[in-house]
Amino acid sequence: MKPYRHGSKEKAEAFFLDGMTQVMHRLVEQAHPAFPVAIYYAFKQSESDDEEGAASTGWDTFLAAVIDAGFAISGTWPMCTERGSRSIGIGTNALASSIVLVCRARAASAPTASRGEFVRALKAELPAGVRLLRGLAADRLSAKSYPLFATTGIAPVDLAQAAIGPGRAVCTRFAKVLDVEGRPLSVREALALINQTLDEALAEQEGDFDTDSRFAVAWFEQSGFDEGDFGVADVLARAKNTSVAGMVDAGILVSGRGKVRLLKPAELSADWDPVADPRLTAWEMVHHLVRVLEAGGEPAAAALVARLGAKAEIARELAYRLYTVCERKKRAAEALSYNALVQSWPEIVRLAGESGSGAGPAQASLI
Repeated sequence: MKPYRHGSKEKAEAFFLDGMTQVMHRLVEQAHPAFPVAIYYAFKQSESDDEEGAASTGWDTFLAAVIDAGFAISGTWPMCTERGSRSIGIGTNALASSIVLVCRARAASAPTASRGEFVRALKAELPAGVRLLRGLAADRLSAKSYPLFATTGIAPVDLAQAAIGPGRAVCTRFAKVLDVEGRPLSVREALALINQTLDEALAEQEGDFDTDSRFAVAWFEQSGFDEGDFGVADVLARAKNTSVAGMVDAGILVSGRGKVRLLKPAELSADWDPVADPRLTAWEMVHHLVRVLEAGGEPAAAALVARLGAKAEIARELAYRLYTVCERKKRAAEALSYNALVQSWPEIVRLAGESGSGAGPAQASLI
């Protein structure tokens, strides 16, 4: 939408959204109940103040138009659709990606729910949806029905957006979700609850990690790869049932002069062998994989995955978790590394499989 065609940015946005709401109503009227409707959304995100003084985005308003028209949203799929080198994108903040919404007409008999009922349904259903999106299908039926996601998973950078699909599916099965004062829950409030539940679901997986890695995740969330006080690290280590000295021996951090710091991938030993490591941690696996992927590409990472065997999968889970931490803490450089590892994972696993079981010194160099 070009603002100069309508007199101002605000008028252009209002024209677009008013027209889109009418289109949504028509689509609901024409939709066949046996088939979903796919809506291709390509609208640059912006913020403005609404009547209550809260920030409102074009995405929020667009979702509200879709829902108010009578659609239930069951999927939101991010797609990289625009070339950064196209003429309009050079030197501007032009649109870089698009989203496909998968919708069905909401049943006329859809019930009304309280905010508490909505939150309970989210907590019960969203974690399973997230596991499926991440390629961790919990049962054979899910793996059979969604073979792509059961084997590859969606990139971490797209997970938050894709998780809106299962979250909105819970929300839009109801005609309305009412807050404690009996007012309909806004799209912005529902999205906040979905994102909160997503964070909780990702945090719960930390129970699958070893104690050293649980310490490292908590320390990374607080300090990143920067130095922190030894006393603070010691208290946290005790809470996680590990020790600073033990993690120094494990090769995941350095400690001295009252300071503690996690080792960066580039600082890790190039001759590390996971098979011979007496204190193997998920944290080590992820960061050695980042190191070899950045230094030697997917073939080098595949050689390491072959050495790790079944243990490699826990590294992918941790990479997802660390990406969400980086995104929340605005650590772009680290976020790119974790996202690149997960995006490359299908090819890494394929190459590792071609090399056979892979246990032995005859493997390719780990860089």
